[in-house]
Amino acid sequence: MNRFFGSVPVRAAIGVTFVIGAALVATGVAVLAFLQADLEDNVGTDASAKATFVVTELESGTPPASITLPPGDPVQVVPGEGGLVAGRPKAGPTPTLTEVRATDVLEFRWTSQQATTPAGEPFTVYVASSLKLEHSAVRTVRLAMAGGLPPLLLLVGGLTWLVARRALRPVAAIRSEMAAITASTDLSRRVPEPDSQDEIARLARTTNETLTALEASEERQRRFVADASHELRNPLSSLRTQLEIGAAHPELLNLDGIIQDTVRLQKLASDLLLLARLDSGEQSAKAAEVDLAGLLEPDGVRIAESTSLLVRGSASQLGRVVDNLVANAQRHAATEVVLTLRRDGDDAVLEVADDGTGVPEDQRERIFERFVRLDDARSRDDGGAGLGLAIARDVVRRHGGSLTVNTGPAGGAVFTMRLALLTARVASP
Repeated sequence: MNRFFGSVPVRAAIGVTFVIGAALVATGVAVLAFLQADLEDNVGTDASAKATFVVTELESGTPPASITLPPGDPVQVVPGEGGLVAGRPKAGPTPTLTEVRATDVLEFRWTSQQATTPAGEPFTVYVASSLKLEHSAVRTVRLAMAGGLPPLLLLVGGLTWLVARRALRPVAAIRSEMAAITASTDLSRRVPEPDSQDEIARLARTTNETLTALEASEERQRRFVADASHELRNPLSSLRTQLEIGAAHPELLNLDGIIQDTVRLQKLASDLLLLARLDSGEQSAKAAEVDLAGLLEPDGVRIAESTSLLVRGSASQLGRVVDNLVANAQRHAATEVVLTLRRDGDDAVLEVADDGTGVPEDQRERIFERFVRLDDARSRDDGGAGLGLAIARDVVRRHGGSLTVNTGPAGGAVFTMRLALLTARVASP
């Protein structure tokens, strides 16, 4: 029972039926009140017309006993001193008109008019019109409304239930498929998308887009774990081998190699931890104004132009970006690396150029993927794991900027970082 009344179509049907029923009842009461008032006004107008007819005869000189009384309804002509000179009904010698009207107040609409004969005699004319037909009409309308309301509400409730059930059928299909996806953990499945262009269709499309993003995230995480395991296995194996050799033959212990492998492991672990924090959506705890010029280190590079440019972000993360770009450029440069920090409209632009072989055009997006090396052998020897550029782009994007690569002036690669600018001022010489 709770499941039945807990369904949306049933609740919608009950709610709509209640609202429409309340509206119909209020409308019916108002219609009956207006109808009754209008009918009674019409009866009052009829009584006034009959009284005017009698008054006209009296004022024209017709004796009261000879007046032609309107047929049907009660009429009484009363002189100024009281009594009854003409009328219908004639109850007793001097009927009390107040008592007669009080007795029939629910069945008649009474009206009275004053008349004066040509001889100056005052009279009061009382005329009543019956309300029986009007009351009968109102009663008939009331019974018709009372009898027609329940079937009408049942029809409205049934139609509402059918429409709501039909409209929510795609939602039930989406829920069923989502439950199956959750149970199977198969993120390649998609919920059915209805052909309509309504909110349910947009919900289905949004759900599928979410599933696509989750599938891509899961695949990226799975590949990340596999790549990380592979990258960690090689230096750990090398380190273990050197330690085992050193334990068996202390004279062959290569401390420089052990230190090099340890540094490589430390750097790789730091990169993996940073990527994990970036993937989890971690934001910089203290975003502040950062002067990009203060992040440039002149050691081993040539700074062609430097302007003090302020951006908002994490100084440590942006410094990591600059270090990774410079390290990548130094790894591939033939003779020198050139840094240029300038203002371009509302953006701060940092360019890191080298005079190496450059990056092929079809590889300019791929190099920003994780664990990607265009020259695996040399990158491994130099200690690179293919994470530096991936980290740099992730950090820049989380700061609302962009990082791209093109061909530089010297024929090598030029990496261009753009960030929204806060203020700019030329650095002091």
